Amino acid sequence: GQPLGPRRLSLKPVPPLPNMEAFLQEALVKVKKQARGCLAPELCFQAVRAATERPFAEGVQRERELFRVLLSSGQAQALQYAFFAERAVHRWATPAGASWSSAAPQPVRSAAVIGLGTMGRGIVTSLVKANIPVVALEQDLEYLNKGRKAVMLLLQREAMKMDGMDGGAQTLDFHNPARLQFTVDFDQLRDVDLVIEAVFENMALKKEIFHKLSKICKPGALLCTNTSALNIDEIASATSRPQQVIGTHFFSPAHVMRLLEIIYGRHTSPTAIATAMQLAKALNKVGVVVGNCFGFVGNRMMFPYVQQAVFLVEEGSRPEAVDQVLEDFGFKIGPFRMSDLAGLDVGWRSRKDQGLTGPSLPAGTPARQRHGQRYSPLPDLLCEHGRFGQKTGNGWYRYEKAGGRTATPDPWLHNFLARYRDTHNIKTRFIDQEEILERCLFSLINEGFAILAEGIASGPEHLD
Repeated sequence: GQPLGPRRLSLKPVPPLPNMEAFLQEALVKVKKQARGCLAPELCFQAVRAATERPFAEGVQRERELFRVLLSSGQAQALQYAFFAERAVHRWATPAGASWSSAAPQPVRSAAVIGLGTMGRGIVTSLVKANIPVVALEQDLEYLNKGRKAVMLLLQREAMKMDGMDGGAQTLDFHNPARLQFTVDFDQLRDVDLVIEAVFENMALKKEIFHKLSKICKPGALLCTNTSALNIDEIASATSRPQQVIGTHFFSPAHVMRLLEIIYGRHTSPTAIATAMQLAKALNKVGVVVGNCFGFVGNRMMFPYVQQAVFLVEEGSRPEAVDQVLEDFGFKIGPFRMSDLAGLDVGWRSRKDQGLTGPSLPAGTPARQRHGQRYSPLPDLLCEHGRFGQKTGNGWYRYEKAGGRTATPDPWLHNFLARYRDTHNIKTRFIDQEEILERCLFSLINEGFAILAEGIASGPEHLD
């Protein structure tokens, strides 16, 4: 029996709340940290703030203004582009004429993973989460047991996350040997539909494994290599079935990162490509089909980007300054924190194999030049000091312990850089944020154009 008028919520005054200002300040700090470089979350925050300070009609008006700003922003256009680009990459094609519209995938009912290092563990976890039965293989029992422990830990964490998400509707059945088994015996791979090799980046080792697989696996089995840079054709040459060999380059940590680079070689069949793309979908990853060259697309673009970051440090910047500029711009993680996370030894091993550093470097090579191009030996020197990043507790940064996650600037490194610059007569200078951003980003963009020009990727969306 009450009149309806005054019951309209929007007409009621907003009650003053205790500590409102402190609460809002704290929220803003959180938003800025979680969404660095992103406009929308900050403007959403401002809309909520307006609601606490103004009458309803004015608050809504303010929200409209903020929405208009976002609507016409470059970030909105970029996010829309990214949305459609992610869908465009499902439609793949190769210069030889194979394409998504004519190639049909083979079913993958079981898989194997060889090597239980960082990458192998993440890949096993991804497969188990996708409900694909897995055989995990290591070279000896010691490595197998170490790998098994690490995988079980990862799966327990994932299971807990999944329980939290959907009320435990889906359980990870990873203690069941029909779902996941560990072995040192290659004979266990006779019947799997697909094998992913994830041993470290060494061509001789990979060829030896592929030669073995070619003898043991059933004729239709797909042989995948998780390499980040090595030549797919050379790996395939060790088998009697190069049409079944394909690169599946996961990004670290493999059970988290959504990108999966799928690299076809000279002989890879359209069916193999389609099957790898189907696997990406099953693993809830974005598969991108690219051609075979050193570093493919992801790492090939990463080389000049990280190299430029190192040059900036040579010339007077600091790792934390470079990382901050790129993270404020919107990168999830800067080049130096990323290198520490991935492990500096990975690139070091690759450069030794290429003869850029280490014992195979010809005597008399200038310290800061290779093949007539500028080169920085800084990452090599850090590795020679046993600084491999998070795994050893120090790299470009210092960590609380080996395997630690929290990066803090390292005085040792700053002293080391000062001595290095003296040795090579490098006059340090002040480097501003603009220069850091442009030199790193333009290196990425230029390399991207080179990749497109060579036909390694079939369109800019694949790169992006």
